[in-house]
Amino acid sequence: MAHYTLRERDALARRIAHDIPEGALVNLGVGMPTLVSNHLPADREILLHSENGLIGMGPAPAKGQEDYDLVNAGKQPVTLMPGAAIVHHADSFAIMRGGHLDISVLGAFQVSASGDLANWHTGDAAAIPAVGGAMDLAVGALQTWVCMNLLTKEGRSKIVDACSYPLTGVACVKRIYTDHGTFAPGPDGLRVLDLVEGLSLAEAEKLVGLPLVPA
Repeated sequence: MAHYTLRERDALARRIAHDIPEGALVNLGVGMPTLVSNHLPADREILLHSENGLIGMGPAPAKGQEDYDLVNAGKQPVTLMPGAAIVHHADSFAIMRGGHLDISVLGAFQVSASGDLANWHTGDAAAIPAVGGAMDLAVGALQTWVCMNLLTKEGRSKIVDACSYPLTGVACVKRIYTDHGTFAPGPDGLRVLDLVEGLSLAEAEKLVGLPLVPA
C-alpha cells in the first residue's frame, strides 16, 4: 500500500495556480486545467484567456447561476472578471499564435523527458482526433505547462523517453504538474521540482521509469 498521498484534482490545480506570476496572461486547456481558474491567488492580477474568444475569464459559476451563452473552449459555463473582453475567434487565435500568452496549461496523453507533447490523439483508429487549438497553444505561448495524472489507468507512466503518440509540439513543455509531483523536462533530463510528501526520489524514478535529476 502506498505510504504517500496523491494530489487530488483541486490540489493539483491549486499547485499550478500558486506558480502563475502577477500580470500573466494564461490559457487553460480543457479538462483538469480548467480547475486552475478556481484557485488563482486573490492578491495577484492574472488574466485568463480562452481560445473561443474570452479574455478575463473568471472561475466557474455557482450552481444554478450558469449561463450557457458564456462558456469556455470546453463548453463549460464560466464567469467574466471586471474589465473582461469578448473578442472574435480570429483575434483570439492571433493572441495565441502571436506570442502574447505567457503560459498555456494543457492536458496530455504523453510528455517526453525532453519536453515533447502528445495530447490530441492516441493513434487508436477508434479514437476521434481532437486537436482544437492545442498546437497553437503549445508553440505560441511563452511557456507551456502540462497538468495530468502521472500514470495511466493501466499504471504506465505518461512521462516517457520518447512519445509514441502523434506529437502536438516538439520540446515545448517547460513544466509537468502531476498528482505525484512536479517535473521540468529539458535537454539534460527530467528535473524534479517537488514530490508529494512521503514519495522518495527512488520511488518516483521507478514509477516514471526514467532517471530523475534532483532539484
